[in-house]
Amino acid sequence: MYKKGLYKETDKMSDLICENYPMVLVMSRFGIALGFGEESIGEVCRKNQVDAYTFLTVVNFLTEEIQTVTPELCEHLSLDTLVLYLHNAHDYFLDFRLPHIRRKLLDAISSCPTDVAFVIRNFFDEYATEVDKHMTYEERTVFPYVHNLQQGKPDTKYNITVFSRRHEQIEQKLSDLKNILIKYYPGTGSYLLNSVLFDLFTTEEDLSSHTRIEDKLFIPAVLHFEKRMLKK
Repeated sequence: MYKKGLYKETDKMSDLICENYPMVLVMSRFGIALGFGEESIGEVCRKNQVDAYTFLTVVNFLTEEIQTVTPELCEHLSLDTLVLYLHNAHDYFLDFRLPHIRRKLLDAISSCPTDVAFVIRNFFDEYATEVDKHMTYEERTVFPYVHNLQQGKPDTKYNITVFSRRHEQIEQKLSDLKNILIKYYPGTGSYLLNSVLFDLFTTEEDLSSHTRIEDKLFIPAVLHFEKRMLKK
């Protein structure tokens, strides 16, 4: 059972993780490692040079204690900290999570007919390529744009609205792969295949949360910064 109620700087970081275990991924994406003892969230953030307000906003948004992003909230968010979080999430998905699932998937389908294994493997690889394309665009276009914007060098041919309009969902193909394995996989059941399915479910949820952060926190925060720049 997850804890309800807003987390504050004075709460222990260990309580946050134990009460909402998915937050261990959130914590790591801010560059915070385990081993913080009894320190509070604020203490751990300061020790790791992470903006505590932004960290807590992400946490409370994902636990659904914050549901409305106001101009006042955007005013206090650190864009640098949000970009760090999103960049590290991209590294996690592209360099660890998806390759890890692929290895397990290949093991799980090794005994099924060659043509079926080919279709499943190809389906997963197409999905991974789609995720890579999606995240590489953000790394090469969106994040540099935000960095330059903060340096007082806006791009007259680009703004965050362009990104929001083309920000497609990337979870659908993963959902399709789950359904293929559940409904049509011809092999006998195994712990390994069930483990792959569990990974696919949790990855789908993680990607959905990642997209929500981009759409509901990051884009509004950048839009707020753009408007502030125009008033100067």
